[in-house]
Amino acid sequence: MSVPGNINTAPPPSSFDNDPDFYQESRWAKLRRRIIEEPLIPLGCALTVWALYEASTSIKKGDKHRTNRMFRRRIYAQGFTIFAMLGGSIYWEADRKRRQQFEGLSEEKKKKEKHEAWIRELEVREEEEQELRKLRDKIVRGQGRERKERMLAQGKEGVRSEVREGGGGTENLVKSVIEEDERRGPILGAVRDLWEMRR
Repeated sequence: MSVPGNINTAPPPSSFDNDPDFYQESRWAKLRRRIIEEPLIPLGCALTVWALYEASTSIKKGDKHRTNRMFRRRIYAQGFTIFAMLGGSIYWEADRKRRQQFEGLSEEKKKKEKHEAWIRELEVREEEEQELRKLRDKIVRGQGRERKERMLAQGKEGVRSEVREGGGGTENLVKSVIEEDERRGPILGAVRDLWEMRR
């Protein structure tokens, strides 16, 4: 709920936007973690790239024997990389399952904490809105009372001036003021007061 008269349609800012605990692991952090877990795979990839680079330089130089040797080393490096991947997946399989379970539980916990924190934030905002509404209603009621008191004071002054002048229509003037107030009624009078205050 928003305070009446608020024309801002943008969603309210969240205090959790800059909180890294509520977001997943970044790609670089995940890559770093995987390299630390299985260092042989990047080593195999680096050996393959080195063998291809050496093969290309030997082709440019025209050394056929070195070119064949480097292509064989590239094949060995690729085989080493594949075996490292298979061995690593077998070795880390149990750990990955445990990690997935842990990540699932921590994900649920983070979602629950985020949800609870968001609800607390909404409750605080709702309390602030209620306080603002009460303050606005108090101001409106105070202005209405002041206006009514002014009108009554003006009416009394008019009656007093008639009495001072000694006019015979004092009773008629008092009756007209009372009849006008009764005719307007309390609701209509309050609506009219509010309408006049907005101008």
